[in-house]
Amino acid sequence: MIRYKNKILGILITAMAFLTGCESSYLDVVPDNLATIEDAFSMRTNAEKYLFTCYSYMPRHGNVENDPATVGGDEMWGFINAIPSGATSPHFKHDIFNIALGQQNKINPIGNGNWDDMYKAIRDCNIFLENIASVPDMEELERREWASEVKFLKAYYHFYLVKLYGPVPVVDESLPIDADPEEVRVSRQPVDVCFDYIVSLLDEALVNLPEETIDPFSELGRITKPVAMALKAKVLLFHASPLFNGNNDFNALMNNDGTKLFNTTYDESRWTKAATACKEAIDLCESLGYQLFEFKNVIGKPLSDATLTQLSIRNTITDRWNEEIIWGNTQSWAGKIQQYVGAYVNEKNTENTTIKSELGAPIKIMDQFYSANGVPIEEDITWDYEGRYGTKKATEDDYPNIHTGYETTKYNFDREDRYYASIGFDGGVWYGQGKYEEDDLYYIRTKYKQPNNRNATSTFIKKLIHYENVQTPPKGYSVNSYPWPVIRLADLYLMYAEALNEASGPSAEAKLYIDKVRERAGLAGVDEAWSNFSSNPSKPQSQEGLREIIQQERLIELAFEAKRYYDIRRWKLAPQIMNSDVMTWDMSQESSELYSQPVVVYTQTFGLKDYFFPIKDSYIIRNRNLVQNLGW
Repeated sequence: MIRYKNKILGILITAMAFLTGCESSYLDVVPDNLATIEDAFSMRTNAEKYLFTCYSYMPRHGNVENDPATVGGDEMWGFINAIPSGATSPHFKHDIFNIALGQQNKINPIGNGNWDDMYKAIRDCNIFLENIASVPDMEELERREWASEVKFLKAYYHFYLVKLYGPVPVVDESLPIDADPEEVRVSRQPVDVCFDYIVSLLDEALVNLPEETIDPFSELGRITKPVAMALKAKVLLFHASPLFNGNNDFNALMNNDGTKLFNTTYDESRWTKAATACKEAIDLCESLGYQLFEFKNVIGKPLSDATLTQLSIRNTITDRWNEEIIWGNTQSWAGKIQQYVGAYVNEKNTENTTIKSELGAPIKIMDQFYSANGVPIEEDITWDYEGRYGTKKATEDDYPNIHTGYETTKYNFDREDRYYASIGFDGGVWYGQGKYEEDDLYYIRTKYKQPNNRNATSTFIKKLIHYENVQTPPKGYSVNSYPWPVIRLADLYLMYAEALNEASGPSAEAKLYIDKVRERAGLAGVDEAWSNFSSNPSKPQSQEGLREIIQQERLIELAFEAKRYYDIRRWKLAPQIMNSDVMTWDMSQESSELYSQPVVVYTQTFGLKDYFFPIKDSYIIRNRNLVQNLGW
């Protein structure tokens, strides 16, 4: 392992505060706290508390107020004004959403807490690793397991920083109390060094991690071998991706001593390494019983195949610790986000201030979902793409996807089950929320003056809402929260397919793992669907064509799970995807015909600088060895 002795940014802001005499919340109290640290490792129970402290820094995935991957991109959209017109209920904080609005800056960067918190976390991880050996009343096996968990966390915290900032300072050991000021003036490490360091930590952690938690009731969310192997696969996939593999756009990013921070030489072998890691993780997970989740009808009511498929898709996310979840983040419970993305399905419950109904999906996100035939809507030779903004009245054949007799946009008809499981749209049926008999379900109406016309996009994110949440008039709302799914098996399958295709082109093996995900969604395999329904039937037979298919599969399957933000960046597709109009349905209209004509609510811009967060300018002023990201 590469060692960076005593080079900690104390984490950068801490070290900067140390250098300048500015107020610091923790570094400058370390001398008075030595006894506390000694006490923390004087016995097992105290050391366990410190272990949980290391866990406590986990990013709040899926939190619309903290996670840039929720509303910092283009996947979920809110009201541009802080308080929607006519709203009296609390509203989501716009800090992260302002990134999507192009308001990021280097003086007081939005989301800068990620930098501060991750380096604080790394500091505590280092303290733990440097002291765990001194705990007297521990079994050696447990001591090694705890150390492995913390090595994993340290690796993940570095990885999270790399995803947001690119090359960062690697912090391998904690800062001595008597460190010379020059020792804390650290530099960013080349991005390849960062990735190698992260992988080496994960390899060290894997040696002693258990395959399963011993006590599921108290230890769910603790790091296990499947979690570490899945993360290693993801780290290697990112390192192989265009943003980090032979990227000439960042050739000018270098330290003051001339050290280049991006290697501009493409390395195809990285994809092979990623594919190997993905397959090893898949094999281990499957051997331990992980599988794609399928909803079992425990409701006691007859359900159609469509409803069962859609409940499989929804419950993959919302059903706690189901057999597909490899890693769920117990530091981030998905309760609040359900309040922001859900609809008032019960129109008698509209006085409820718990249901915020502020965030929805722009039309370009809805565009990515396939037709019912499992191919892009613009490619389906049987789907009326040119007439998609017309209107149509639903018949019994469209139920339970669209309410029978309701007139809505033609765009909503004949779409795949993941569309109906993920999106709440005008006329769309909403299973659950207190109604479980298929012949009597809620449906939503979002035209002007209709009950659900309260949302920024005129759509809702059904996928994230637990189907057993119940709205009780006039103000009741019971929410079934769940730990945010950081990695699940379908994600791993699609990572494997992507790595295989990039390493050696289209293959039966790559398509097999794509088709596993498609089959759960009720779709035919890639070759069959494109052959029968696409205007480009040979698309799956070329590396470029299959690459596009895999990318769209990820955007569909993992929609609203905080994956798109990073995927479109690592693919270097963000400018062409983000530099487009954000459009919604015209919710100011009462008639179906006028409502169905998209309106532009915002035009985003994305440049080279937007691939990575800026480092706070004051940190660079205090440490001239620290260089700023390009464009800032």
